[in-house]
Amino acid sequence: MTALKKYARLEASGLWRASPGDQRREVVVSIGDATLIISDMQDRAITHWSLAAVQRANPGKRPAVFFPEGDPGETLELAAAETQMIDAIEKLRRAVERTRPKPGRLRWLGMTLSIAAVVAVGLFWVPQALVNHTLAVVPQVKRVEIGAALLARIERMTGSACADPAGLRALTTLRARLGSDKLIMLPGTVLTSLHLPGGHVLLNRALVEDFEEPDVVAGYAMVEQSLSRAQDPLRDLLETSGTWASFQLLTTGKLKSEILDSYAEHLLTKNRTPPAPEGLLPVFAQAELRSTPYAYARDITGETVLPLIEADPMAGAASRALLSDADWLRLQNICGG
Repeated sequence: MTALKKYARLEASGLWRASPGDQRREVVVSIGDATLIISDMQDRAITHWSLAAVQRANPGKRPAVFFPEGDPGETLELAAAETQMIDAIEKLRRAVERTRPKPGRLRWLGMTLSIAAVVAVGLFWVPQALVNHTLAVVPQVKRVEIGAALLARIERMTGSACADPAGLRALTTLRARLGSDKLIMLPGTVLTSLHLPGGHVLLNRALVEDFEEPDVVAGYAMVEQSLSRAQDPLRDLLETSGTWASFQLLTTGKLKSEILDSYAEHLLTKNRTPPAPEGLLPVFAQAELRSTPYAYARDITGETVLPLIEADPMAGAASRALLSDADWLRLQNICGG
């Protein structure tokens, strides 16, 4: 789109917040290839919004408030003085609407602009560039949706997630203590733990039933979360599923059932290389969590995980309790005994 070139160097200041409960931050807003770039005052990108998915919360009013489609809690406020940027965003939004072939047919508004970007910059001839661009514009709400769809398919193979009410309350308490992603206990799987797009950490019931202390399940949960932070799990899905999966997600906002079915089976059957023990020490230190129980659960001899034992960040230190004895017993019975 020629409009993108016109506004390529345009910048403005604004106030951004990730969710309704967060404090607003002063940010710098600029327009990139198919995205609205929101950066902090040190010019470090905080997030990217697909221009095709930008929505206006208060049409015709100033200050202007925008949000990404599907997530009205995340907002960007532009002062009335930022006329050029407000007008630019509105013009680009109108341009997308004019080129939309069948309004209402597609649920994800990024299709038209993404296809225009293909023609304009030719990035998508290279599969890796297609994956990178898709990851840059897929919103968090879509990642959560994909993760939930994968979980539903995994549950067909492992059984439904454990749901004893008292056990779930104990699991919530553990999650709050760790500050972790969503924890889900499964009754049976060939894997000890797993992570999915959108902040889902899956744990085998054996982690609570076969050990005497909650440090083991907590350790596996934090390791999975660290792996998820190190590499976007959605990247693995797209790279495993092939170029068509990336193009389909980018243009329609969906992945076909066959792709999700195949990837769910892949997750449960692939060989996973355990992460290097040395790199996990900061994870346990930040969570104020003993690494020794996790280490022996991974290797009962301790030989392959010696750094986690010898350099346990909480060795000789008083750490915050993970769970009360009563909550630990409840968690051990989350799958119904």
